[in-house]
Formats: sequence, structure tokens, C-alpha cells
Amino acid sequence: MRRLLTVLVLALPLSTAAETKVTLLHFSDYHSHAVPFYSEDGERGGIARAIGYLRSEKRAGALVFNGGDTINKGAPAWSDRYGCAEWPWLNGIVDAMAFGNHEADYGMEYLARCQRSIRYPILSANVGEMQRFAVFESRGIRIGVFAVAGSDFSRLVTAPGLSFGDPVEAARAVVHDLRENQRVDAVIMIGHQHSEADYALAKAVPGIDLIFGTHSHLKRELTRIPGTDTWFISPFQYLTYISRVELTFEGGDLSGVRGELVPVDKRMREHRGIARRVRTMQTALERDPRYRDLFMPIAVLPAAILVKDLAGWTLEAMRDAAGADVALSTTSSFRRPLPAGELTMESLRGALPYDNEIVVCTMTGSQLQRLLDESAARRVKDSGSYVLAPAVIDPAGSYRVATTEYQANVAYREFFDCVLTNTGLRVREELRRRLVREAR
Repeated sequence: MRRLLTVLVLALPLSTAAETKVTLLHFSDYHSHAVPFYSEDGERGGIARAIGYLRSEKRAGALVFNGGDTINKGAPAWSDRYGCAEWPWLNGIVDAMAFGNHEADYGMEYLARCQRSIRYPILSANVGEMQRFAVFESRGIRIGVFAVAGSDFSRLVTAPGLSFGDPVEAARAVVHDLRENQRVDAVIMIGHQHSEADYALAKAVPGIDLIFGTHSHLKRELTRIPGTDTWFISPFQYLTYISRVELTFEGGDLSGVRGELVPVDKRMREHRGIARRVRTMQTALERDPRYRDLFMPIAVLPAAILVKDLAGWTLEAMRDAAGADVALSTTSSFRRPLPAGELTMESLRGALPYDNEIVVCTMTGSQLQRLLDESAARRVKDSGSYVLAPAVIDPAGSYRVATTEYQANVAYREFFDCVLTNTGLRVREELRRRLVREAR
């Protein structure tokens, strides 16, 4: 009996010694939201909070990744005033960044200047001008990391000088390279395409252990993609959350995956130096004659307006302004709720960051139903539309449909097989008129 106990005691440390844990952190779709903001879950975000947390985790040995879309031309004003000012703040913290569709918003020359300010690579396996992948070693474990540009980049990125290949083919080639040539112990994808494309990619390309979701601005806890061995987690947007995943390896083999979304809120200790810098820059922004009017009150809201209600108000404003029967807009057009109290154009731009024009076309009932069915199908995949339409659609009827130029020309282009009419009306301006009128 004494001999058996001795064997068991000696065996336990050997099992523990063979187990290695690697922590991965990921944030995405920051879009220049440096200052904390109102959300439906309370105040969230703030680059000073995020850097304080990421820096502490980095010192503890974590690998940190940025999923892309760090800037956003046109809104918020911070982006137009400061561009990629935050990129070098992340030197020594971020290990690699995915190339997002907004990184070239200010042109390729500006992007090149931004790249010169950082020490971490920008990755995209199917953009010829970017680094395909990177390999990092943590606690003796080799982690291969890559990104892809979604199939919509060719329409979303207007800057010349970039070439986009097929994301699935690129992923297949890079996973093979990482597994067979680089001999990594795990393969991680950090962005940048919609969630449904991520799920399809995992099914088409075996060998990806974890995908950090981006581009869809989706909040999703850690889950295994059905029919695959690939895990998925997505941290929403604007530094509302940071994804934290712990990989466990036994003898070099991945044996366990645990993860959570960490809220970026007041419980996070700010990096004091960054917090001072942000306050100084925000004050300068609000006093800048070019942007000062954006921060002046335009109305007082008696109560907060949640995203779904904001969408309803917007669709009504679009329908009425365009004299339409139906109005619809992609869910991605609505990014944040509006808090009770003073409403400014900058807060309205935070809720609707893209100043789309309202376009109109006339559809038959059957065409309209096909469009509505597609929207319902995409909503299941987190990329549908908010719709304002009659409860019953007459297939033989005729309907005047108002939507955004983005939905008609990009997101749902194949479903708008009709002659589009530009109205000259802007979605955000029509909503502003509605909100000001309602607040009186």
C-alpha cells in the first residue's frame, strides 16, 4: 500500500508539469472611440481603461491582438482630428493587428505613415500588400496568427493600391503553411470579415483552433462553431468588451479552451498617462472651430432611446421624407443608443456613424417579399435589416421602397433589381429633424 501511494504522488507533478496555459486577448472595431460612452449596459469603453487592462495582462504573459477597424473617417470627430494617434500607444502591448476595411479610410500614404509609427505587424493573408501571418512563442508554445480581408473589401475599400484575393483560398494556404512548415501548436484567426463568413471559413478550412470575431460588431460569448473543431468569440465594438481566451496544452497538444468577454467599464483601472492625454485631446477637439458645433446641444431627450427604438424612429423618418410605403436599413447602420439629456450632433453621429443618402425604388410585391425574406434570413446570421413594412404584402401590388445607398448598392445589391432614384435626403439629417421635433 505504501508503495502504491508513492507512485501516485510522483505521478501527479509529472501530469501538472506537462500542462501549459496561454492567454490570448483580442479587441476589434474600435473605430476611434477613445472616450467612454453610454451603452445599454451603462458607461463602457475608453482607450485609457483598455490600455491599463491590456498592459497588466501583457506583463503577466498574455498575447494581445487587434482585429482591425481602428479608425473611421467621418465619425467620430476624434478620428478625423487625430487619425491613428492611438496606434503607437499600443506598442509593446499589441502583438499583431488585422487589416480592417477602415484602415485605408484616409488613403494609402496616410496608412503608410501610421504603419511607420508601430512595432507590431498588420496582417491579412489575402491582401497582397500585407504580411500574411505571424508566429509567437509563449511558454514554449508556438501560436500561429493570421487574418483575412472579407469578400466585401473590394467594395468597401476605395483607396487604390490594394489587391484582394479569395479569403478561403488564402486561409487554406496559410493554415497549411503554419501547420506544416512553421510547426505551430495552435492556429488563431484575428479578423476581419463578417461572422457568417467566419463560420463558413471554419467549415471549409480545417485546422483553425480559434476565430476572434470582427466586422459584424457582434457580441458573442465563446462557442464552438457547429460541425467543426473551431472556437469563436466576438467582443462587440468600440472597446465595449475585450475577448479573453485561455488555451490549455498538454504535451504540446491543445486540450482545452476557456474564454469570456471582459467588460471595459469603471472597474478597470485606467492608464493614468493615457487618461490625461485623452482628456487633453478631447478638450482640444471640442474647442477646435472645425468641430465645435458638433458638441453643441441640439435637443434634450427626456429618456434614453435604445438601438431598436432608434431604428424604428429612423425608418419612420425615412419613409415619411421619401413618401414611401416601405423603409428598411441594415442593422449595422445603428451602432449605439442615445442617452437621456442633451443631444449633440456628435452623439447622434455615434449612433449613426454613416451619413447615407436615402434612395427609393418601386418594387412589385413579389420582389419586395424576396427582399424581406432575405433580410429575415440574414438576421439569423446577425446581419439583417430593420424593416418598416405593411403586415401583408400583395404579390401583385406595387410598393415604393426607401432604403440607404449602402444597402441598395453594396449590402443587398442583388436584391434591388429595380431603378434606384436618389432623393438627395440624408438619413441622419431626417432623424435629427425627427428627434428635435419630438423633443420640443
